Amino acid sequence: MNSCCRSMLSVSVLRAGAAALAIAALAACSGTPKPKPAELPPVQAVMGVRQAWTIRIPKVEFPLVTDVSGDMVTVGSSDGTVVMIDARSGQEAWRANVGGALVAGVGSDGSLAAAVTSDNELVALQGGKVLWRQRLTAQTYTAPLVAGRRIFVQTADRTTSAWDGQTGRRLWSQQRTAENLVLKRPGVMLAVGDTLVVGIGGRLVGINPANGSSRWESPIAAPRGTNDVERLVDLTGSASRVGDSVCARAYYATVGCVDTSRGTLVWTKPASSAEGLSGDDRFVYGTEENGNVVAWRRNDGERAWQVDRFKYRTLTAPLAVGRSLIIGDSTGFLHVLSREDGATLNRLTPDGSAIAARPVLAGNTVVVVTRNGGVFGYRPE
Repeated sequence: MNSCCRSMLSVSVLRAGAAALAIAALAACSGTPKPKPAELPPVQAVMGVRQAWTIRIPKVEFPLVTDVSGDMVTVGSSDGTVVMIDARSGQEAWRANVGGALVAGVGSDGSLAAAVTSDNELVALQGGKVLWRQRLTAQTYTAPLVAGRRIFVQTADRTTSAWDGQTGRRLWSQQRTAENLVLKRPGVMLAVGDTLVVGIGGRLVGINPANGSSRWESPIAAPRGTNDVERLVDLTGSASRVGDSVCARAYYATVGCVDTSRGTLVWTKPASSAEGLSGDDRFVYGTEENGNVVAWRRNDGERAWQVDRFKYRTLTAPLAVGRSLIIGDSTGFLHVLSREDGATLNRLTPDGSAIAARPVLAGNTVVVVTRNGGVFGYRPE
């Protein structure tokens, strides 16, 4: 499948005038199948990893973001089930259903959780019960951010809003000019000190969380091309934050890092993927469309290393933890690589179904969610 087709399968048409463009772009697709994934050689485990616990949820067929707050992990499934788990024991703190299919989530502060349904409802949960629900102005694909007793939401029409976590009262709303097409994928939204940092188009924007006013903007990618599909450069997936340094990916365009204390761009480099990033104080890690795993130097963006033995495998964004890099793939494998050079340290198979979300770290436990609804807690030995 060429890049045009790939883009069209993951965008949302926001204006009627874009419909003809969408149809024309799809008609131009060649239908070329994706190359067969590279065969994986046998692996000798260099680092031990043990399964500490597992629970089950219904199937996960939407772009889940697994939330971590302290030792609490919050996950969701396509049917609207939301579960908060204590990662230390693997015990459920609570389980609830929002009453509709999930399209974005989950966000949490370890007590309050939030997700968005296919009916454009923002739903807040606490203690296993629905606390409130509010109708949003447009579709949402980015998981809500729960912080400071508030819930922050970004909808596909480029509206960023804040809601009181306990009452559901809207505190403020700011809208930017929306493009004809936006990605149907989770975007970038995180808290950095007293600033809300969001991705708007190809820019990172620092927002005052008290009133929604902009503090700074920094471009990671600029739109290019002759039509709306080619000009898509939305920031997508997980961002890597170390102190004031936030690094993010622009959809099939670049990766880049911003100094959020000044709102200035530090560097950008060409990159081709829709998956997010991870990192540490030395490197920024990412997976590319062709299955390569890449480490860029955090200070200047120069490539530190790259491995290509996962050619044409569909990989999740990585998780940097300890001395390892943990990556899931669509065939059900969990790859444990060295952060120093990408060498294989171990390989696991949670339940044989695709890894549904980027692995996360809660305390000393790596949490992995599969497409079939397996939630696994692993601990390196």
